[in-house]
Amino acid sequence: MIGTPAPGVGNNNFLRGGTVPQCLIKRTGQAVFTLFCVLTFAFILGRATGKPAGLLLPDNATAAEVDALNGALGFNEPLHVQYLTFLGNVLRGDFGISYRQRESALALIAERLPATFELAFWSFLLGLLLAVLAATAIQLTGSRTLRSLFIWGGSLRHSVPDFFFALLAVLLFSVALGLLPSLGRTSPASLVLPVLTIATGQFVLYVRLIDAALSDQAGQDYVRTAFSKGQSRARVLFSHMLPNSVLPVLTMAGLNLGSLLGGTVVVEAVFAWPGLGQVLTEAVSQRDFPIVQAGLLVVALIFVTVNLAVDLLSAKIDPRVSLA
Repeated sequence: MIGTPAPGVGNNNFLRGGTVPQCLIKRTGQAVFTLFCVLTFAFILGRATGKPAGLLLPDNATAAEVDALNGALGFNEPLHVQYLTFLGNVLRGDFGISYRQRESALALIAERLPATFELAFWSFLLGLLLAVLAATAIQLTGSRTLRSLFIWGGSLRHSVPDFFFALLAVLLFSVALGLLPSLGRTSPASLVLPVLTIATGQFVLYVRLIDAALSDQAGQDYVRTAFSKGQSRARVLFSHMLPNSVLPVLTMAGLNLGSLLGGTVVVEAVFAWPGLGQVLTEAVSQRDFPIVQAGLLVVALIFVTVNLAVDLLSAKIDPRVSLA
């Protein structure tokens, strides 16, 4: 039957290689290990850049004052003691107080997350939607010229750094035409330029993947059978080929969404978007270690969670995907 899934699809025992609890336990263990590595890296990187007291105190501070502040912050302790103290605090959900803002580091990160989520979500959605429209247009028309136009045009955009594209967008739409705001998060219109910058940069990744998946499905027996029964190209494409092409697209989309949440730093800086990237950039330049460490853990946690969800969903859609 046309559109019938491959043998085994839809089977309730969808996590091949182990039972549901076994797979979840294994993946959870891998996620915890990944987060532990991220925390260790953040700790080492922070200490490798030197002690923060020199930046926090005025230029005329004495050596005794600098040493006293480093001691109060715990930087005069042996490195292994600092590390164990750091891990113990993290397990209690305590990332310390921001050196500059004198507030909970985790609270400051949580305050900026909604803006980053908003930017990443709409960028992800627009990039994926544009790619689906482009790939379906290619398949419906069968035009090699259209394929080349989308692929090469998308590749050209992808080759332009986001910060440069963002500056060009600001010059055109904000400075020259005065149509859109260029800075801040003051209105829905403020989303347009940063979302456009990120979405167009991601477009070619999706369109290549979707086009390849649809081209692969076009050679399958069920598609030829559908055409032989007189079904239109549009019906075959939307009813059968697109649903059967969802797995590779889902995997890439999940990975990309997780990356976007931590990869909007440059765009947020250009557009003064008050998100996670902006606060992390400021924290790194000021050696505000508690904010850097909290931010890295939150980004890693989001990425790991999204990847785990995509793996489980992929296995649900097609049980031939092994999670062992």
